[in-house]
Amino acid sequence: MSIRDILEKYKRNQISLEEAERLLKMDAVERIGEIAVIDINRPVRKGAAEVILAEGKAFEDLIEIVKTLDAKGRDVIISRLSAEQFEALKNIFPSEKLVLNEKARMIIILNNKINSEARKPAVGLITAGTSDIPVAEECKMILEYMNCNVISAYDVGVAGVHRLFPAIKKMIEADVACIIVVAGMEGALASVVAGLVDVPVIGVPVSTGYGEGGKGKAALYSMLQSCSTGLLVVNIDNGVSAGISAALIAKRTVK
Repeated sequence: MSIRDILEKYKRNQISLEEAERLLKMDAVERIGEIAVIDINRPVRKGAAEVILAEGKAFEDLIEIVKTLDAKGRDVIISRLSAEQFEALKNIFPSEKLVLNEKARMIIILNNKINSEARKPAVGLITAGTSDIPVAEECKMILEYMNCNVISAYDVGVAGVHRLFPAIKKMIEADVACIIVVAGMEGALASVVAGLVDVPVIGVPVSTGYGEGGKGKAALYSMLQSCSTGLLVVNIDNGVSAGISAALIAKRTVK
């Protein structure tokens, strides 16, 4: 029973206040053995199911979590899958329920129909280089799952900044609510984009780079020290957080 169902029953005097409170508390979490406590109400608050991080999990634990949630009709988002985990999950569940992206290392199991709004909010998605695309694809999967129209432009970084302007023009014409900029190396592209547009920009530093400042640190520090206003920054390689944040911003424009 969803939160809305419980509130509707209470409104129609079909259940007492105490019963409504009990049901809301009961439905707040899903305990899976001794290995996981899932935040069931997160889709109501955030518009996306809790993300299951595959990295670092024992394979049998990952399978148990995913199978349990799927059996209960929950959407399941699994991120940072290894190649072996990806192939195994792909072969366990019916293909018609799966949204797959090997480059993003992500699988979404859909059990609930995505609400189709009259107007999908648009979000821009830009990468500085080709090496940044896997993190961008992680963003894109989340955005599309949250019913956003993604306007993307890959490999348009500051080493050839003239490549950027047609992409920005296209995004402005599409009336994007915000733009995600995914960039490794020195991460300068996020500052450049933020200085050109009148919508929020979310910078995603990526763990590409050489030697000192590599692994995304130089990109992160550069974005955090940007003099361009309207630039928000998530942690290194955190495409999921950037995607959800952008979708929440975009959905406010529709409302």
